[in-house]
Amino acid sequence: MTDPIADMLTRIRNAQRANHLSVEMPSSKFKLALAKILKKEGYIGDVLQHKKGVKITLEIILRKVDNHYAISEIQRVSKPGQRSYVGKDKIPRVLNSYGIAIISTPKGVMTNIEAKKIGVGGEVICEVW
Repeated sequence: MTDPIADMLTRIRNAQRANHLSVEMPSSKFKLALAKILKKEGYIGDVLQHKKGVKITLEIILRKVDNHYAISEIQRVSKPGQRSYVGKDKIPRVLNSYGIAIISTPKGVMTNIEAKKIGVGGEVICEVW
């Protein structure tokens, strides 16, 4: 697998289309940070880590609002073949601030709103609305 973050986002999209309540994937520190941001912003219900032998898996409980999933769309922006970096003055607004962009900055992984408050740029990982 060349892009584990794209795999994570695709698993979330596929689980929603198949009407699942949760989705499991291999865990990593970066995936856990992304999932915690999605939970904090209200896009997913919960994030759990399970240890199966030597491997650690990440379970994401999907959130429904009025019988619809909280995530309408989740898109990868920065890809391994074409990275997308932004300065502190060029931080994107997603869907006129109805969505969020998740940015990897030198101060950690955060949303576009937090990055704008702190005044730091970084790599735009994905957009969620």
